[in-house]
Amino acid sequence: MTALILRELRLAASGGTALLPLIFFLLVATLFPFAVGPDRPLLARTGGGALWMAALLAALLPVDRLVEPDRAGGVLDQLALRGVNEEAVAVAKLIGHWLSFGPPLMLAAIPAAALMKLPREVLLRVEIGLLVGTPGLTALTLMVGALTAGLRGTGAMAGLLMLPLAVPILIFGAGMIEQGFETGAIKLLGAVSLLLIAAAPFATGAAIRACRD
Repeated sequence: MTALILRELRLAASGGTALLPLIFFLLVATLFPFAVGPDRPLLARTGGGALWMAALLAALLPVDRLVEPDRAGGVLDQLALRGVNEEAVAVAKLIGHWLSFGPPLMLAAIPAAALMKLPREVLLRVEIGLLVGTPGLTALTLMVGALTAGLRGTGAMAGLLMLPLAVPILIFGAGMIEQGFETGAIKLLGAVSLLLIAAAPFATGAAIRACRD
């Protein structure tokens, strides 16, 4: 398992899977103030939601590189021949992808919040929300990547599948920023994230078996 997780981290570092979402996230944070103007109260009100939207769209970028290269290169077949079941492969991919996506995104949120002139308490809510919500986004991305592996037009298909399913994460994440920790938004965000994490190994494993056959 450790070897598989380290392999996912190496692939993310060498293939740009980890870098592209961060660049996209920071570009959105840079361009958003130009779109809405320099009004500090307006940026403080809308910036947190914009960061959540940027995180959601950034999660889509590596979707076609999570499962498809291993399927096309025969890596999944080799792992199956060695007795590694598909659910274990899915867990390793889930952990490896989150480690290359979640913590770097949380670090990138600090300069992004400065660009949007977000107050410190709003930044704290964004960071806690990303800590709770990015594992769910990672799990959803992995499931969609496995379901669309081997299909033409993976990017468009993945967007059509993932964006509606990610709406609860977006709603509860943005709701926590506006209403604070005293509401149930953080609990609902955690519940959705845990549900996606629990379902991801089984759904991804079944999709891997189907695309390998």
